Amino acid sequence: MHRRKIIIVDTTLRDGEQTAGVVFANREKLRIAKFLDELGVDQIEAGIPVMGGDEKEAITAICKAGLKASIMGWNRPVLKDIETSLECGVDAVAISISTSDIHIKYKLKTTREWVIEQMVNATHFAKKEGMEISVNAEDASRSDINFLIQFAKAAKEAGANRLRYCDTVGIMDPFTIYERIKQIRDNVDIDIEMHTHNDFGMATANTIAGVKAGANYAGVTIMGLGERAGNAALEEVVMALKHLFDINLNFKTEMFVEIAEYVSRASGRELPAWKAIVGSNMFAHESGIHSDGIIKNPKTYEAFTPEEVGLERQIVIGKHSGSAALRSKFAEYGIILTEHQAQELLPSIRSHAVSMKRPLFDKELVYFYEDYFGKRD
Repeated sequence: MHRRKIIIVDTTLRDGEQTAGVVFANREKLRIAKFLDELGVDQIEAGIPVMGGDEKEAITAICKAGLKASIMGWNRPVLKDIETSLECGVDAVAISISTSDIHIKYKLKTTREWVIEQMVNATHFAKKEGMEISVNAEDASRSDINFLIQFAKAAKEAGANRLRYCDTVGIMDPFTIYERIKQIRDNVDIDIEMHTHNDFGMATANTIAGVKAGANYAGVTIMGLGERAGNAALEEVVMALKHLFDINLNFKTEMFVEIAEYVSRASGRELPAWKAIVGSNMFAHESGIHSDGIIKNPKTYEAFTPEEVGLERQIVIGKHSGSAALRSKFAEYGIILTEHQAQELLPSIRSHAVSMKRPLFDKELVYFYEDYFGKRD
């Protein structure tokens, strides 16, 4: 997987905002777009222009903001949709239509032939207007693979730049997705973009598997925001590529926490403490064995440094703490604790943590010390 340029397509402002109950104010959409651009995102899917009103205004403002990133509008394979995208000033369009038989039969109530015809007509039109085109195979993961290959060939011939493989209901696993993407790549010379959902908790793994199989584009959202269980998380995909596959996209990863916190507030969705990469617990250590290792060498229990994503390391003192962590914590307050003093304090600190059902605050720890050994001068 070395030396390949993987293009990150962020859809926080489109699929992220499609999360039930989430609405971004126009100025929030613009602020998020600026954040993503500064971070290093290659392409921003900014929304659905044909919705009109505020949505169209926000997308137009993003297009006028002078960002380095390419700005994409999402469309059905309908000329009016694409015309509205052009009016906003985007340089790229997503043209989306279902390719699975269950969608074609029950949602579109039509035929496979009609699906290809609509996609081809819309792609021809967008190509004439000089757009970069991502043709989205909605529900690709439940589509007949031979039809999907036929669809991809027709998209390429019509002038599409890439095929977006959508695991719309999040039913793929990394092993199957690797085989599917490889099969498409072996049969059609077209770039592939991964767009995975997290219904079984495998969105990031599926995206990485797709990249391993030859996809050059990864569709993501901040914190994995998105419909139902969400999408592949931007911060997870970028850090996994960097640390596990040695593909450094040169993102300003130290901005990850700041951006996640902003999107969390703007979307009204909590950023869980245990969230991979950006959760506040990523570098919080309580277990005695872990804390002891961390104090001796952070690499013993950390895959990367907290500073790399904008976090700080915390030693948490609670039920599972050991004497090394306690001594290290007190050193932060300028108190040098002997091993004997630490051993003396530990039982009552652990007992207090159990009765309170939480770790101890800094102030409480100082009180414990003063109760035992008297006030400091």
